[in-house]
Amino acid sequence: MTSIAIVTVLCPDKTGLVSAITAALWEMGANLTDTSFSVLGGGADFSAVCELASDLEIAELQRALESLVALAGAEIRVRPYNFKAHHGPEGDVTHRITVSGGDQPGLVARLCETFVEFGANIVTLNAGPLAEQQGLYVVRLDVSLPEAAAAACISTVTNTAEALGLSCTADRF
Repeated sequence: MTSIAIVTVLCPDKTGLVSAITAALWEMGANLTDTSFSVLGGGADFSAVCELASDLEIAELQRALESLVALAGAEIRVRPYNFKAHHGPEGDVTHRITVSGGDQPGLVARLCETFVEFGANIVTLNAGPLAEQQGLYVVRLDVSLPEAAAAACISTVTNTAEALGLSCTADRF
């Protein structure tokens, strides 16, 4: 019987992190399910839900990741995951919404409140300034929108963005 673990790595950002981590997990017999990676400021955050081979212990996987040169000094945690390994339909992305323009305090909170009003589930959210374009702040959301509420929700998000002088695009998957 396989066990389920969550692997999290927080470390300084550098090229090759995702490759090093995923190769080590694969070689140890961990099957990745939902996985995310983000650069956060000067750091990097990797998280993955993994199905472990029946003979793979969590402590063994922890030690293997800690031995990677690419992860020297990283904060690494491997622990049991007490939820399902695979998401249900509420985790299926139906729309990608991007709001961009100048940074607005409270913008992310306002957008998230809108999705709650329409019964939408935020699957992923990335927000931050774009270094190459000073003053440009971008919020990218992958959401699971109920079909009956999609048009009204997108309209509300667009109106909110435009009222703040921002642009909004929405793409259906």
